Amino acid sequence: MTTTDHSISPFRIDVPQSDLDDLRIRLDLTRWPDELPGVGWAYGVPRDYLRELVHHWRHTYDWRTAEARLNAWPQFTTTIDGAHLHFAHLRSPEPDATPLLMTHGWPGSIVEFTKVAGPLTDPRAHGGDPADAFHLVLPSIPGFGFSGPTKDTGWEFKRVARAFAALMERLGYERYGVQGGDWGAAISRELGRVRADRVIGVHLNLLPAAGASAEPTAAELEPLGAAERARTLASWERMREWTRERQGYADIQSTRPQTLAYALTDSPIGQLAWICEKFKEWTDSASRPEDAVDRDDMLTNVMLYWLTGTANSSARIYYERSHADYWGAPPEPSSTPTALADFPRDNFIPLRHIAERRDNIMRWTSYDRGGHFPAMEVPELLTGDIRAFFRSLR
Repeated sequence: MTTTDHSISPFRIDVPQSDLDDLRIRLDLTRWPDELPGVGWAYGVPRDYLRELVHHWRHTYDWRTAEARLNAWPQFTTTIDGAHLHFAHLRSPEPDATPLLMTHGWPGSIVEFTKVAGPLTDPRAHGGDPADAFHLVLPSIPGFGFSGPTKDTGWEFKRVARAFAALMERLGYERYGVQGGDWGAAISRELGRVRADRVIGVHLNLLPAAGASAEPTAAELEPLGAAERARTLASWERMREWTRERQGYADIQSTRPQTLAYALTDSPIGQLAWICEKFKEWTDSASRPEDAVDRDDMLTNVMLYWLTGTANSSARIYYERSHADYWGAPPEPSSTPTALADFPRDNFIPLRHIAERRDNIMRWTSYDRGGHFPAMEVPELLTGDIRAFFRSLR
């Protein structure tokens, strides 16, 4: 008789020096493409920008410093549903802290949370109210980073949500909150929906399928207030721009992730460009990603994809979602208390009148700055919003 292994093992990042030496050789041997003059970011990442970023990566960036910073977090691995699952588990010094599962997306990682982890787990040490403390569980999505590569098909976001529910139960948390953006938003919302008896609240910084998916008609606009009407039209324009200019990466990862993976797994420049473009286009940045996020934090995030060879398995979440039997159907309703922190430079503009048809919206806060990676861009705003929402549920 076989038994299920529920053991949890300590984990420490310890990248072999040979892997770092190999990266440096590959960076030195980069074969650069041509580029049209004067086109900026319109065709993709500009060559001069990427050359300078690669020079910094090769000669200034220090992986060992980043590795030590991540290793300051207690990290663990366990096996759930056949997947090797990596996570950080940060217990608050406050004994009555609220357990909170925070989930990243693509092309993110747990690196996203390095600026919010301290204030969330230990608000007393960061000028906050100790009653707002959280025990944080920060998993890497199966297929991403040290939770990858996955070994079987079917790892779409609903399966991930079930795995994360099992993780929280394995850690002994009977009641807990969830938080996420990007894929983390889809996973968190689904977890709140299917584990409403355990999840006390769902905090999101992206609300899946809550924007205008088609041009609004006069009949649809007529009952809305002036502000929501204007927001609906803006949401449609943002969606049109996304479909025309920015959706290509998702179409490729939803259809042929294996073909793409050869380039990204063999070339660190390819992996860097594929990711840093998103940090430019999806953030509240002006001319380059570093306007919004710390350069070394972005590189550390890229390193987690490169060093673990998970360009392919992380991209497969798009393929599995678009080939699942529920693809194309509207999200199923959720009764769990839900909050949205709405940042203006995120990919889509969510609409409250749509969200309230299927979500139990308890808090909706629109900010005047920030984008798709608020934990990196505006950590103080995200921290404050998370605290305020869960405080309201106590």
